[in-house]
Amino acid sequence: MLKVRFAPSPTGPLHIGGARSALFNYLLARKEDGVFIVRSEDTDLERSSRESEHNIMEALRWLNIQWDEGIEVGGDNGPYRQTERLALYQEYTDRLLASGDAYYCYCSEEELEQERQDLMAKGETPRYLGKCRHLSAAERQTYEAAGRKPVVRFRVPEGRQILINDRVRGEVVFDSDGIGDYVIVKSDGIPTYNFAVVIDDTTMNITHVIRGEEHLSNTPRQVLIYQALGLPTPEFAHISLILNTEGKKMSKRDGDTAVIDYQAKGYLPEAVVNFIALMGWSPPGEEEFFTLEEMTQAFSLERVSKSPAVFDLNKLNYMNAHYIKQADPERLTDLAVPYLREMGAIPQGTLSEEERAWVTHYVQAIINHLSYMAQVKDFVHYVQGGEAPAPEGEALEILQGEQVPAVLDLFVEKLKSLEAIRVDTVKPLFKQITKETKLGGKQVFMPIRIALTGQMHGPELYDIVPLLGLENVLSRLAGTKALLAGSR
Repeated sequence: MLKVRFAPSPTGPLHIGGARSALFNYLLARKEDGVFIVRSEDTDLERSSRESEHNIMEALRWLNIQWDEGIEVGGDNGPYRQTERLALYQEYTDRLLASGDAYYCYCSEEELEQERQDLMAKGETPRYLGKCRHLSAAERQTYEAAGRKPVVRFRVPEGRQILINDRVRGEVVFDSDGIGDYVIVKSDGIPTYNFAVVIDDTTMNITHVIRGEEHLSNTPRQVLIYQALGLPTPEFAHISLILNTEGKKMSKRDGDTAVIDYQAKGYLPEAVVNFIALMGWSPPGEEEFFTLEEMTQAFSLERVSKSPAVFDLNKLNYMNAHYIKQADPERLTDLAVPYLREMGAIPQGTLSEEERAWVTHYVQAIINHLSYMAQVKDFVHYVQGGEAPAPEGEALEILQGEQVPAVLDLFVEKLKSLEAIRVDTVKPLFKQITKETKLGGKQVFMPIRIALTGQMHGPELYDIVPLLGLENVLSRLAGTKALLAGSR
């Protein structure tokens, strides 16, 4: 049975690159009726936290990436935190020490740094040259008597080519002589990544390892440990880096890199999932919008590109705007409420039916202007009380047209004649005014829009008027007429 895993380090939020790795593992597991495991690589004791771990799990759940086994779910291969598996790592460490494939190293940090500097000065790749490879028992005893705490190093075989048949990159070959003996257990007894990950993948029966390209250089070290222990090696697939639009590795300087940042701004999870899936995976055909189920059916490692992916915020906004337009109005209302509350546009606490209906109407009125839901704050000035923003430039010139006072007076007259201010009652008024004044539509619509909003563009007038309400509309129109009277 196919088994894959996602193994984040809980040292911060789930980043876009990590989310993509999790998604590709999830899609392959679902496509092949396999098992998807999520575990925690928490051996960075200073930076790891349960809070970060939980936040990563919540981000995965928000994206609807569900796992079958692991953290917060359980299963037969636990525990799923590396700090709870130290006894297991010790067993395998003892096996490697007993077979001679690992040894204790007592070199100090200062000695190792000097060795590194000397190699770099010669233009060689920094690596451990094996000073402690053949220590006698007496030499070991001397070091220990001096209080030196050893690390455990893996003894890298010399003159060997390490072949990796990568499902994304094809055949990749590494030379063991360029690696040097590397640490597998630190002096405090905590295993390093390259050792712990092998033991975890082995004991959890992982068949396919799908992860970021930055781990490719770790793979030969891990393959050597599999071979030394006589363990089957999983299949590897290293997916490309994510670059910014300038072709550089994505970083905090490019803006938001964590999934939670997009959740906080009101992006829809299905849009984020669709977007990150297309960073490095090319589905068959021309379609670009997929449900998670459709992605699962279409996904294959053969269509994952080895070329770097580009994080294009404009593309994400385009996709998210599409999903917003497709979303249920009640769902969008729920998403809009916190942002409108935050700016005091609606009251705290449970909304009345009338207040909730206002929010629903407001969101639908501006839906074509939204790339993400936090932007509902940007249009409130169109539809809430108080004076309209003062018109400037071309907008002010339009208001100063000689037909404008007559248009505004007729609009007021017709509004006051309505029994109720609703979209269906307001919408016909504009045609009536154009007919009665014998003016073009733009000569009617534009002055009214500017009088009510101070701007030449925005939501439909027949939405703005009911959202403002009669009292606010009349107040804004009166303010505009006073402004015009003062400028004549």
